[in-house]
Amino acid sequence: MHNPDTTDPVERTYPIPSLMALGLQHVLVMYAGAVAVPLIVGSALQLPKEQIAMLVSADLFCCGIVTLIQALGIWNIGIRLPIMMGISFTAVPSIIATGTNPDLGMPGVIGAVIGSGVFTILVAPFFGRWVRFFPPVVTGTVMLVIGLSLMRVGVNWAAGGQPMIKGPDGMIPNPAYGAPFALAVAAIVLMSILLLTRVLKGFMANLAVLIGIGIGFLVAITAGKVDFHGVAEADWVRIIHPLAFGWPIFEFWSILSLCAVMTVMMIESTGQFLAVGDMAGRKITEAELTRGLRTDGVGNIIGGLLNTFTYTTYAQNVGLLQITGVLSRFVVAAGGAILVLLGSLPKVAFVSASIPSYVVGGAAIVMFGMVSATGVKILSKVDFVANRRNLYIVAVSVGLAMVPVVAENIFDQLPAALEKFLHSGVLVGTFAAALLNILFNGVPAREPVEAELAEGAPAADPA
Repeated sequence: MHNPDTTDPVERTYPIPSLMALGLQHVLVMYAGAVAVPLIVGSALQLPKEQIAMLVSADLFCCGIVTLIQALGIWNIGIRLPIMMGISFTAVPSIIATGTNPDLGMPGVIGAVIGSGVFTILVAPFFGRWVRFFPPVVTGTVMLVIGLSLMRVGVNWAAGGQPMIKGPDGMIPNPAYGAPFALAVAAIVLMSILLLTRVLKGFMANLAVLIGIGIGFLVAITAGKVDFHGVAEADWVRIIHPLAFGWPIFEFWSILSLCAVMTVMMIESTGQFLAVGDMAGRKITEAELTRGLRTDGVGNIIGGLLNTFTYTTYAQNVGLLQITGVLSRFVVAAGGAILVLLGSLPKVAFVSASIPSYVVGGAAIVMFGMVSATGVKILSKVDFVANRRNLYIVAVSVGLAMVPVVAENIFDQLPAALEKFLHSGVLVGTFAAALLNILFNGVPAREPVEAELAEGAPAADPA
């Protein structure tokens, strides 16, 4: 099937039909996670269906563009490995916190995404020096906090949307919140994913979330609960228009919050780069690592300009490489091309945007729980017996991070700048974990990137 003259598995080429089939397989593995983020953010920000459909289109389009850059490379950008890039769950709490601020909204989100992209590009060459400040006790805590922060969003989705919605005279209670039908469908989706994960094997098991959402969607359609308004009127093909929400708003605290998240995501990406390099029998150089991390930043800038969010390496696609043994970067590039095509088809986006929130909510409980579970997995590598101080790092960081989650208005009477900082549980948790680690464990010595990541680098978004 592949070119026998090419011994490097990363550089192997395939016939076009095989290339597209293998590329489509990568798309199917990451599609559910990629589509879920714009649906979650759009619902949390109570955007109209047309704008949510636009977010879905822009997301798929940008996933494809950034994947092509990462796999094929442009100048000193792109690691040129079979790395599939997708929109990140890790940044969702910060994005929602910014977007629900009436003074910022989506322009504030776009500004924060672009600002964090610039930050990532600037620090990529020096990132090896920063990794030591994020040992497993810090990264595991941050991932745990992110998952716990997201769970409130997932539960609200499963209940049928937000508890409060916009009314003619302001915010009013949502009469559909907690409807028995919504809860039942969410439970069906959750149980379907669990059963499919138990029964299916190999590649098909990777599609459990997508199939579970499909089952819930069919139940909702059968019950007459799905509104397909806009699908028939949508164009077959449409170009993504830059800055559809207006000129970005660059607000310091929103940008800082996403920069903290991007630091954790760069550690995730580094771990995935090293894993893929090991599969391919390559040693990843510092220059290659810089090119790969730089792509995360470029992806954020492209995403912001084209009305979407943050991008990172998708761990499930790295897992697919291990399952199939197909390590060609051209296969992943074919997947990127398919995503660009899907992002240019508005009807696909409108169908996705028609999925009721409670359908995705059932899947969100699994996906967001997996983010927290990833944090627990990383923390399992931490020594809590010989060094009991690590318990304080986790306990206090998680406790502080949960304060704005369980008591949204607790900091409202503080000065504006301090309130904005403390309002982000992810930002508070990240800073607390990093500073407490220095307090209890001292400033760690600088070691090679490979050694530090081997201690327990997190896996990227388990969407």
